[in-house]
Amino acid sequence: MAESVVGFLIKQLSTLLSQEITLLGGLKSDVQFIKDELGSIKTFLKEAEAKEDNDSQLQEWLKQVREVAYDTEDVLDDFTFRFARGYKDGFCGKVGKIYNSIKNLKARHQISLEIKDIKGRVGEISARHQRYQFLYGTQERGFSTSRQVNADFDIRSQSLLIEEARLVGIDKPKAELISKILDDHSQLKVVSVVGMGGLGKTTLVKKVYDDAAVKKQFQSHAWITVSQNFQLNDIIKNLIQQLFNEIRQLVPRRVESMDVLMLSEFVKDFLQEKRYILVLDDVWSIDAWEAIKCVLPDCNITSRVVLTTRIADVASASCLGSLDFIYKMKPLTDKESWTLFCNRTFQSNDCPPNLEEVAKKILKKCEGLPLAIVAVGGVLALKDKEKTDEWEMILHDFGGEADGSGKLDRIKRVLLLSYNDLPHYLKICLLYLSIYPEDYPIDVDDIILKWIALGFVEEKERITSTDIAMRYMKELINRSLIQVKSSFAEGRLVTCGLHDFLREIIVSKSKEQDFTTVATRYYTRGPKNVRHLAIHNFTDDPQEFSSLKCLRSVVIFGYEDPLTTTFLSEFLSGDPKLLKVLDLHGAELDSIPKQVFKLFHLRYLNLARTGVKIIPKSIGKLQNLEAINLEGTNVTELPVEILNLRKLRSLSFGGWGDYSNEYAIWGCKCPFGIGKLICLENLTNIEADSDTIVREIGKLIQLRRLSITKLRRDGQELLSSLLRLTNLRELVISCIKEDETLDLQHSVFPKHEFLIRLKLKGRLERVPQWVTSLQSLRTLMLFNSRLREDENITGSLGHLPNLVLLTLYCAYEGETLCFKVGGFRKLQRLELMQLKRLKWVTVEEESMPSLKNLQLIGCKLMQELPSGIQTLTGLQFLGFFDMSDELMHKVQNLDKQSADYQIISQIPEVCTGYWISDRWEPKFL
Repeated sequence: MAESVVGFLIKQLSTLLSQEITLLGGLKSDVQFIKDELGSIKTFLKEAEAKEDNDSQLQEWLKQVREVAYDTEDVLDDFTFRFARGYKDGFCGKVGKIYNSIKNLKARHQISLEIKDIKGRVGEISARHQRYQFLYGTQERGFSTSRQVNADFDIRSQSLLIEEARLVGIDKPKAELISKILDDHSQLKVVSVVGMGGLGKTTLVKKVYDDAAVKKQFQSHAWITVSQNFQLNDIIKNLIQQLFNEIRQLVPRRVESMDVLMLSEFVKDFLQEKRYILVLDDVWSIDAWEAIKCVLPDCNITSRVVLTTRIADVASASCLGSLDFIYKMKPLTDKESWTLFCNRTFQSNDCPPNLEEVAKKILKKCEGLPLAIVAVGGVLALKDKEKTDEWEMILHDFGGEADGSGKLDRIKRVLLLSYNDLPHYLKICLLYLSIYPEDYPIDVDDIILKWIALGFVEEKERITSTDIAMRYMKELINRSLIQVKSSFAEGRLVTCGLHDFLREIIVSKSKEQDFTTVATRYYTRGPKNVRHLAIHNFTDDPQEFSSLKCLRSVVIFGYEDPLTTTFLSEFLSGDPKLLKVLDLHGAELDSIPKQVFKLFHLRYLNLARTGVKIIPKSIGKLQNLEAINLEGTNVTELPVEILNLRKLRSLSFGGWGDYSNEYAIWGCKCPFGIGKLICLENLTNIEADSDTIVREIGKLIQLRRLSITKLRRDGQELLSSLLRLTNLRELVISCIKEDETLDLQHSVFPKHEFLIRLKLKGRLERVPQWVTSLQSLRTLMLFNSRLREDENITGSLGHLPNLVLLTLYCAYEGETLCFKVGGFRKLQRLELMQLKRLKWVTVEEESMPSLKNLQLIGCKLMQELPSGIQTLTGLQFLGFFDMSDELMHKVQNLDKQSADYQIISQIPEVCTGYWISDRWEPKFL
């Protein structure tokens, strides 16, 4: 964490020093000294943090580094607060004018003293760093490297102990891997096994490697554990040793004196005419793979490399050949988890009835992770089976058991390898996720905005912060640290989450480092210098938080009692002037407390699902604001002062419901001049019932996501604006009322090469021709289009080359829908909803060859299965919901001898269902 904090601070110092020096005045040399000293310390921090658990002196030094970095950040932000307020461009304008206008010399003197004090502390820490660098960098370099390597091997060997509990669920993946290894392709082939730490990758591959059929196929066999701290020279010598041991010969003496190049040639010569299998266990980088690959010969003899890794990019980089194969490890199913748990805990397949409920709750926290199940089972096996309270204690103190002192320490060490391997900017992003409650679905767009607002995302030329933040998210996913919980059909991530064990680890880390603090009903006053506060169902006195001067973010996750405006006013009475993120989602506020508008540093404000009705003119004071979320509020109009917020990148409002004439989507009126907010990337549910607003939208050329409501019939002005919005990824257009027609035909087509998601809501005379030219479009949703000819749909849309989801809701008024030969080549999901006159659906051969999911909903005149459905050989799910009684009865009572049954029986999942009151009742066949 010290590395993350220091890296983050150095970036801030660099930004500050790159501005006009007149604002800093005489402080510039002190700030430069702090930056330089911290820069030299930073190179040592990653290695130091990996060793701190076993060295109390080192722990104390790292604590001092963190504290001085935190204090420096506080002073810098306070400096900005005092001397840059009221200047809309902050440091980026002509800051020399600010310096000349400073009147508060006393405040400047105080900050000067604080910076000089920090300079002295940094100097002392740096001197201590020199001593540590000598101790760990020279005298004990050999010892510490050896100790780390031994630790790596210890963890790998412990992974194999999963077999002690007779690991279940391994037979199918083992058979699949063996079939890939023993195929008859006579050339080098790479098989990669990828997944998070503790899933059993090493155990699975060891089972495959030891299989008699595999052993028999190859002449030479070797198993190399690579790990994070690999040395190529040592790896090659290890490989040579194994190869010679296998043939019971001594390694030639000359090998000892060979350099890496000579060793590589030696291995190539040895393996040149042999069929070999090599396991590379625990590969952490593409560089490691590339280095080892150069040692291996490929001489058209059946040889195999099997690689295990936690990092998806490593698996992809190693498997570039047409024959190569990636196997993605999955958690155990609930049934497999229960079997493994019972075997390990009770040495049988049964659980005592008095323990079954608590045992299942504990098992749920393991989320199918074999290493976790085995470790937890080992702890519980020693507990008295008659004392349920002991098991309840394990459940309630799960984090304590996993936090280093208990027997679950092995899981922590396995998962910490992944955490410690992260660069500092990813560590700080991951640690921030500790604010979320257990099993909470984390909104990907939302957390990205928070990362950016808090300054965790490093800026780069010609790349937006949003793109960089998304790269961070995907890298954490690739490293098996973040799990994807849901995504749209076109691939956009919607929600993500953390495995419970990993969450316990980062919660523990964050708490140790005073990085995040979680307040619950059991909250006892936390550290004085809380930086990121999360409130989980907390109803205590807000004065508890009234003196938190260092707060950077506050996020709430619900209250047993409503969070009132009065409560928030008291909460903010301590003047947390450095606050950057304020997330009040779901709070029952009737207005925004005036204290909010004093938060000069505020960059992110979430008022979604609150009772707020009016945004006051004071909003214009928050000139650093980058994101406002007003979705689900009663705000219907924004003041003109919103135009002062020139840094805004996301502005969301509106929602769904039956409000007067807005038959489905209602939005918010924006003032004329909205086109001045040129940094906007996300603008959702803006009311566009005037040509002036529509023209203004055309000036927002950075927009990636645009949702327009209340559009009137003439859409020509809108299409002219869309011509300029070439960065659009998602577009939603809704007309002003249900019987209004959207006129979206235009002689000049908008060229949107990045547009992947399009939703049109309103009558269409025909599908606009420009829609059929969208080469990147992956999701298309037509609502209330009421098209009359199926050629408008199946003909014009069938040639979209990348379409994967098509939703038709009240979009077609014909009786027959025919999907023609060769159409919809990549379509994976088709939803036909509320097509009131539809009677027959026909699927011609070679139409929709990639379709996996077909749903028919509310098409009550249909009485037969879609004709030609048997040609959809890849179909995995077929759903009939709220259809005619005849069709529902027919599907649910098919004669097993009928042709329809033969068709449906080939589909893995068939489901019918009805709405009963507010509950959906599905029935799986």
